[in-house]
Amino acid sequence: MARQTQLVLRVASLASFLFILLRLFGVFKAQQQPHQARLSISPFSSSLVFQNKKDFSTTDEKTREIHIAAVVCGNRATEALVMMKSALIMCSNFIRFTLFVDSETSGVLNETIRLWPDNILKRMSLDIRPVSYPEDNADEWKALFKPCASVRLFFPSLLKEVDSVLYVDVDTVFLSSPFHIWQHLSKMNHTQLVALGPDTQDPTEGWYSKYASHPYYGKFGINSGVMLMNLTKMRKFGWEKYVVRVHEQYKNRIMWGDQDIINTIFHFHPEKLYVYPCNYIYVPTHCSITSLCQKAEQQGIYILHGYYNAFINDHLPALKAIYTSMQQHSFGDNLQMLFVNMKENLMKTPTSDCRKVMSSFLKLVLMVS
Repeated sequence: MARQTQLVLRVASLASFLFILLRLFGVFKAQQQPHQARLSISPFSSSLVFQNKKDFSTTDEKTREIHIAAVVCGNRATEALVMMKSALIMCSNFIRFTLFVDSETSGVLNETIRLWPDNILKRMSLDIRPVSYPEDNADEWKALFKPCASVRLFFPSLLKEVDSVLYVDVDTVFLSSPFHIWQHLSKMNHTQLVALGPDTQDPTEGWYSKYASHPYYGKFGINSGVMLMNLTKMRKFGWEKYVVRVHEQYKNRIMWGDQDIINTIFHFHPEKLYVYPCNYIYVPTHCSITSLCQKAEQQGIYILHGYYNAFINDHLPALKAIYTSMQQHSFGDNLQMLFVNMKENLMKTPTSDCRKVMSSFLKLVLMVS
């Protein structure tokens, strides 16, 4: 009996020793595993939810995360991908992307982003959601201006779990770190809900000052292509009630849809708006006829917004050259190479005020790099 007892004890000790070895070996192997991203499929058709496995839970990293949202419908997937690529290559911050898309677009985005390099996927997460409108007058909201344009007006309720987000139109290119824009959340005072850039600041060229038949912000209006939104404040303000009310009152007088609604709201509540300098959100009309934003030449450009199809058509070839350079840039290429390619492509375009401004911007960044 004593021998049997000793045998049992020895076997138990050996089993415990082996178990500990296996656990240690397993932990060691787990630590040696390279970082891997997890791809999962959301209930929306074949849309992709990409969530990086890395735990970004420390206070310092959390404060440096950036949340970018966009609406992508129709044939705008290519522009959206260039926008996302520009944001990622211009900064090292972790970026959470939320895209509201139609069924035609989700597949293109999924398949392309899956092929991006692992070192890029480590620094981002992606949540693709279906476009959504208020049940009341859904068809009317769908038809407002361009397809899906009105969706971002309802971000406070569509993104209930989100405190703040940087909305960008898909025809935008980041020429500096998105964090330069994002950090203005901390510069907004307690009453300000949203940060926007100015529209054309010229009485002879500004659309709002010449043609608008509805109220608009300030002397020349604001451009809403890049919209830093404190959603928590917007919910407390009752943002969506104002949106519906303004639309009902002015729907027969607005031209630019969601942007006109935003302008009207801030006409009556200017204290709720934080306005960026013109070089933060640079728009085509700042240089299409004459240079209207001296800060862009002196201090550089943070985001280039190519509305009026400036990145696609040939009306402003200097701006198209900047966009095309970004589109052709590969993730693995040196950032300085991108700016050199921009300069070379820019020099192939006709002399213009836009070319002059873009050249000044590139001179600044190449000096720094």
